[in-house]
Amino acid sequence: MSDKHYVPPKIWSNEPSSGNQWANINRPEAGARFERALPVGKHPFQLYSLATPNGQKVTILFEELLALGIKEAEYDAFLINIGESDQFSSGFVAVNPNSKIPAMVDNSGDEPVNVFESASILVHLAEKFGQFLPASGPARTQTFNWLFWAQGSAPFLGGGFGHFYAYADEKQEYPINRFAMEVKRQLDVLDKQLANNTYVAGEQYTIADMAIWPWYGNLVLGRAYDAAEFLQVHTYQHVVRWAHQIEARPAVQRGRIVNRGTGEPWEQLPERHSAADIDRVLALKPN
Repeated sequence: MSDKHYVPPKIWSNEPSSGNQWANINRPEAGARFERALPVGKHPFQLYSLATPNGQKVTILFEELLALGIKEAEYDAFLINIGESDQFSSGFVAVNPNSKIPAMVDNSGDEPVNVFESASILVHLAEKFGQFLPASGPARTQTFNWLFWAQGSAPFLGGGFGHFYAYADEKQEYPINRFAMEVKRQLDVLDKQLANNTYVAGEQYTIADMAIWPWYGNLVLGRAYDAAEFLQVHTYQHVVRWAHQIEARPAVQRGRIVNRGTGEPWEQLPERHSAADIDRVLALKPN
């Protein structure tokens, strides 16, 4: 239980105080905790991820590229179960020393390239294939503005509001109010931007939309933290319009289920190695 009179010790120490799975995953030391090589598929891109919002960003982009007929964007996607600490294997840490999903190995060139952090992967792929990121000028800058807005803002939604509202051992007024205020402010920022723009960065669908939708689109569609009523997400009408617009894209519907192991049967695809894998799962969706 919380202690309103808690006084921080002079020197902090890591002393997990509960059995909360999500509170006790991390430690103050980085690096591998056990030896395990990563699996490797046959395609140029090897993705190691989980269908959290950060993971969905990358699989949505891959599926958008494939929808354009870019066969060179074929990829294998392997599940990293963060609840089981897969992200601390020696193989994963070798790709991403920060032990966070998603992480990717690009084998399409002369030498393998490790790419980690979701925004870095989005930029890497967008530049490699010349899609969803304007090549120059104000439109490129605007896309980067909103891409990095997402990187700076989403931790307040996920690690802040989501943790204290949905995952903490007990509900605490101060952190929930603090982060609910910030999330609603962020939704208002998006709502005002989308009032005058079809997509987040303007009239062109870009990696900025792919970065923001898994967090804020899923939130206003009622898929995050069971908090839609609490946050009154329906009042952000322009965000809701945009969220439905992005959700209707076939590539988004495909990408959001990759590396997912929860939900309805038609939403679960722990590993992806071909388009047929996704087709088979989506075929289970009721009409």
